[in-house]
Parts: sequence; C-alpha cells; structure tokens
Amino acid sequence: MPSVHVNGVDLAHELRGTGPRLLFCNGSGATMDSVRPLLDLLADSFELLAFDHRGTGGSSLPSPEYAMADLAADVAGLLDRVGWDRCHVAGLSFGGMVAQEFAVTWPDRLDRLALLATSPGGALPSYPLETLAELPLPERATRSLELADRRWTPEYLADHPDDLATIGAFAAGRPTEETEAQRRGRLAQLATRAGHDVLDRLHLVTCPTLVGSGRYDDIAPVANGEAIAERIPDATLRIYDGGHMFLLQDPAAWPDLTGFLGA
Repeated sequence: MPSVHVNGVDLAHELRGTGPRLLFCNGSGATMDSVRPLLDLLADSFELLAFDHRGTGGSSLPSPEYAMADLAADVAGLLDRVGWDRCHVAGLSFGGMVAQEFAVTWPDRLDRLALLATSPGGALPSYPLETLAELPLPERATRSLELADRRWTPEYLADHPDDLATIGAFAAGRPTEETEAQRRGRLAQLATRAGHDVLDRLHLVTCPTLVGSGRYDDIAPVANGEAIAERIPDATLRIYDGGHMFLLQDPAAWPDLTGFLGA
C-alpha cells in the first residue's frame, strides 16, 4: 500500500477506479481494510482516493495530540501529492467531520460534498464514543452496534438477516485484538473527535452538498444532519430508513449518493 509524507505524517492511501474524482474520508476507528466492501463499491463508479487517517491502519501518528484542522490539512496535502486540484468529497461519520473542516477551510477545492451519518459538533455533537474507550473490545463492539441502530436488538437481528449480513461484512474487516500502537491511535482520534466544532462555520461551504442521516442512528442523530443542512447554503437533506450504516441499509441511499456525485 503506497504512503506519502504530508503535513508531518505518513499517510497510507490508495487510488483506483475510473469516473469522477472522489476523495473518501473514513469513520471512527475504521481503516481502508476494515471498510473494503464499501470502497470496492465506490471504486466501481469513481476514481477513488481513500486513505487511513493518521494513527490508524498504515498511517503514522507523529503526535498523540492533534486537532481536526490537522486532519483537514492532511487531506489538502494528500490531494496535492496525487495532483488533484479539485474533487468530490464524501465523509462518513468521523470522516464527515474531517470533510466539514476541509470544506470550510478549502472551499475552492470541492466540486460536491456528501456528508453521511455525521455531526457538526459544538452544541450538536455525535455520541461521545470516548466514554466507551476503556471498555473491553467485545463490550465496546456490542455497545457501538446498539448505538449504530437503536433497533438492533438480538431479536430484531434474528428477523432481519440483511442487517445482520451488513454487520458481519464490516465485522470481518475489524481486528479482534488491538496492539498498543492501535490503541494510541484510537484514543488520539477519539480525543480529536470530542473537540470537533464546525457548527458556526458551515456557511463557508460553497459547493452543492448532500447530507444523509439514518432515522435510527444514535451516534449521529437526525437533528445533527438537519442542523448541517440548515447552515450550508446549497445543501439537501435526505433521511434514510436505517441507522449509522444507512448507506447499506436503505436501497434508496446508494443511488442518491452516486447520482448526486455524478457517477
């Protein structure tokens, strides 16, 4: 997997596919490997640039303390290194926070922006996942699933095999154990996530924006998506029949995303 040194960090990344240029920003604790099914789908429709945030996957962690502005600068530096002046940007969950920070700081580098299952921070934060940080991995995973879709009880999943398959596809890419380096990266990311606040700067986003929220998402509630869409001048809000993974739950979500991004 190639790596480039930008903004003081070695960023693992991949560039593949054909079509409109799309930068994808990943969610909390996720890596390119852990969301491979989603990246494969995107690469079928776009020239896809994906990467591991600093401290995750194959990317380095030069300091355990950094701000969302540093992650946005990582994105800008990565685009410079691959020679992209402008592109579409899609951010999922934590990646949506990074994408918002990038969009308000470098608005002239985005053609279109998709913000999926994310929050603006400040008075409207996502669920404080840092409060789960020290739970044992199995317990943390269980609690995260409960937050991802409030319907996901064992009884519900027994009657909804499609949702169970969605969970299984992503669980297959997640590590069952954690190294000390991975733990440091996870905690650093959670600390940065807790400090995210772009609420009063969203009016600086100048490109057409799709905001997608899952009706049953307790990590990034619908009210947070509504607040984002209200503050971005050219934004459209879509509420989907799903939770934090609505993109793979509601059949309407994927065509909406690819249609909006011009695939």
